[in-house]
Amino acid sequence: MIKKLITLGVLCIVATVNGQQKLPVYLDNSKPVEERIEDAVSKMTVEEKIAMIHAQSKFSSPGVPRLGIPENWMTDGPHGIRSEVLWDEWDQAGWNNDSCIAFPALTALSATWNREMSALYGKSIGEEARYRNKNVLLGPGVNIYRSPLNGRNFEYMGEDPFLAGQMVVPYIKGVQGSGVAACVKHFALNNQETNRHTVNVNVDDRALYEIYLPAFKAAVQEGDAWAIMGSYNKYRNQYNCHNEYLLQDILRKEWGFNGVVVADWGGANDTKQAIFNGLDMEFGTWTDGLSKGEKNVYDRYYLANPYLRMIQSGEVGTKELDEKVRNIMRLAYRTTMNPNRPYGSFGTQEHALAGRKIAEEGIVLLKNTGNVLPVDVNKSKKIVVIGENAIKMMTVGGGSSSLKAKYEVSPLDGIKNRVGKDAEVVYVRGYVGDASGDYNGVVSGQNLKETRSAAELKAEALNAAKGADVVIFVGGLNKSDFQDSEGRDRKELDLPYNQSDLISALAKVNKNLVFVNISGNAVAMPFVTQVPSIVQGWYLGTEAGNALAAVLFGDVNPSGKLTFSFPVKLSDNPAHSVGEFPGTKDVNYTEGIFVGYRWHENKKIKPLFPFGHGLSYTTFKYGAVTLDKKQVTKDGKVTVSVKVKNTGKREGAEIVQLYIADVKSSLPRPVKELKGFEKVNLKAGEEKTVTFTIDKTALSFFDDKKHEWVAEPGDFQAIIGASSQDVKGTATFTLK
Repeated sequence: MIKKLITLGVLCIVATVNGQQKLPVYLDNSKPVEERIEDAVSKMTVEEKIAMIHAQSKFSSPGVPRLGIPENWMTDGPHGIRSEVLWDEWDQAGWNNDSCIAFPALTALSATWNREMSALYGKSIGEEARYRNKNVLLGPGVNIYRSPLNGRNFEYMGEDPFLAGQMVVPYIKGVQGSGVAACVKHFALNNQETNRHTVNVNVDDRALYEIYLPAFKAAVQEGDAWAIMGSYNKYRNQYNCHNEYLLQDILRKEWGFNGVVVADWGGANDTKQAIFNGLDMEFGTWTDGLSKGEKNVYDRYYLANPYLRMIQSGEVGTKELDEKVRNIMRLAYRTTMNPNRPYGSFGTQEHALAGRKIAEEGIVLLKNTGNVLPVDVNKSKKIVVIGENAIKMMTVGGGSSSLKAKYEVSPLDGIKNRVGKDAEVVYVRGYVGDASGDYNGVVSGQNLKETRSAAELKAEALNAAKGADVVIFVGGLNKSDFQDSEGRDRKELDLPYNQSDLISALAKVNKNLVFVNISGNAVAMPFVTQVPSIVQGWYLGTEAGNALAAVLFGDVNPSGKLTFSFPVKLSDNPAHSVGEFPGTKDVNYTEGIFVGYRWHENKKIKPLFPFGHGLSYTTFKYGAVTLDKKQVTKDGKVTVSVKVKNTGKREGAEIVQLYIADVKSSLPRPVKELKGFEKVNLKAGEEKTVTFTIDKTALSFFDDKKHEWVAEPGDFQAIIGASSQDVKGTATFTLK
């Protein structure tokens, strides 16, 4: 039994064991936090410290009850708060009050190009985590989109390190404002699911620093992230959950990170490396402790009894252990031991509407010819909806981000909600993809089994389409294995289940066809010239159908833009052209810094849809690009401005993108690189000036020989675009 007394700012813990009251233990809470941490560490036994640095259940680690230090409770994100599982099993706990709001996948969030939406997302999901008494949210993910076949891309923020860094910072601040640590993942170079537990990544330092680390650096230095999760894979032949170069040299020493490093579940592999190479908290390690004589399976973890025995034998000291405990105590004072921590809220309409707003801003209009969109219900009295993804729940599945959502509005229901009695909505299946509906015990409750043949379903779809005013095909990928799913990479760029053939056939019988691609990845579209309107619909969460319908029917003017390139064919992607994907024992990032649009522009390859692309129901006109000065000193500060006018008939938002080009460099550089963006809302006829201020960080490359960032004197171009390929204007300046 433990009694707590609060007197004069001092927390007094009175322990009673077997009826015998022990002397009280005091933690002095009147001192600064760092002094309190030292006080706590000095009062702990070695056994208590060892207990703190590894799990005690699937999602928790112990505190020190004797000192009033609470447990740490983790929850999977980053799109919603995972339902409760049993203490020592992955099976569902069977609670009836843990159904969350499912937020859009991070690909959809990043496609908003809106920092305010990222802050709203973080605040909302942070409140949900806090209400459920979690103090660490396992997300967001910022691994770079290297290949469209990576099964986990839907959890990340695209191919550009600057954009990912800009979007992750407000998310972190939103989460942590709710008293919950954001655990940014997966650090680092986790770009494939195949062989993810064993593959060793070979990448040059320049690509590491310019492409794969900047978003993590922004999370640490600008977002002040309180936790980082290591990745499963190896780098320099050392597992990343205890990788000396990544965790000690870069994360701690170069970036000054003072939070906790958490191992991904099963990511720890060696006790001595875990001790010395920067891992603080070990979770989910797959060890069979019970058969080896331990009383508790968790005592078998690398940072459990094996570590304790090394200390007791004198093989290692306690310096590293104390540092780990300090980091965990810092986490506690930021979350569970913060007296001003807010209470949070869960499953609210406010959060659902926040998710809907984010979804509406993230939907991307890829193509729109023939005035099919927005759908006018005054003219379109019969709307035929085709495709399994129009009815399939997408909050369930995909891996650890699988959610037990409070509700999910399907695209079909969203369309019906919007149309009401103004038009007839007919649904036909069209194709059968994945009829299952459960993952880790989370069951959708849907029965999507189909006994008819593919030929029968196709004939039904074509027949229905012939008599429709508008046909909306809702297809794409899903969250089953080998699609958008943790642990399994995709096998091909093509749409599964013969969807492309069906879409081409539909385009021949009805010219008013809309293709809505539900996915977190690029897909091949051999039918692209046949279909007048194409929409990238992502995984949009609880309010998916309502958000999608709002865009399709013009209640919301689409303003999202792509955060990764859509290649025409797989060989147009550098990882599949000159690099390797997926790797087996090793994977070589031979393409170096030329990822995504950097590769396409360097090799003059035309993508299906370029990075930064997205259309609107209105039009925008850009003015001339102006600079505040043509020559800048060594700080490289220059202000770039451009006027943007809404020349259409309705209000809309444009994402103005600033790219920088180094005219002449001693090292190979991309044609241009994103270094600024701003989302500007404009009423019909309205004009605004968009201004960017950059410094030499926007002009620099990483010199791996000197191991430093270098901005070389010479000419640079400030390039304004509506996408990476839709250049609106250029201005040149010189760095002295």
